[in-house]
Amino acid sequence: MATDNLSYYDKATIPNANSFRLGIVVSEWNPEITQNLKKAAIETLLDCGAKRENIISWDVPGSFELVFGCKKMIQSQKVDAIIAIGNVIQGETKHFDFVCKGVTQGIMDLNVKYDIPVIFCVLTDNTKQQSLDRSGGKLGNKGIECAVAAIKMASLKYFGKSNETIGF
Repeated sequence: MATDNLSYYDKATIPNANSFRLGIVVSEWNPEITQNLKKAAIETLLDCGAKRENIISWDVPGSFELVFGCKKMIQSQKVDAIIAIGNVIQGETKHFDFVCKGVTQGIMDLNVKYDIPVIFCVLTDNTKQQSLDRSGGKLGNKGIECAVAAIKMASLKYFGKSNETIGF
């Protein structure tokens, strides 16, 4: 289990995102967690050069609906990368397993089918406290890490490398 804040990034090693159009699809379920992830992702994208007007954010009801929301964003918004933000917390039924498996498979399928990277920012934790710890708590914020991944993957899409500075 991770015990350190893993959300630190070195801006000098990340491509400038000023020319990217970036999407975020956010689950409305567990908003105290998903909104913290979204806020950190947006702040990181802006810190790395993205323009606020080039960040598109859509809400969907739950984590299972992230796949459809991402697919529609790919088809209609001409984005360079998408961050799918959700949260599923283990309960007493198999619902957790079905949702986690479906969302994971669905996001992977989007990455295979389309030429737009979709970043998996879905916390799948055993307890709400674990999710809070990973959405701005003692373990950092996965929204930051996923924003950095989105920038690197958008750069990889265009340049074949994720660590080149973009100059167009």
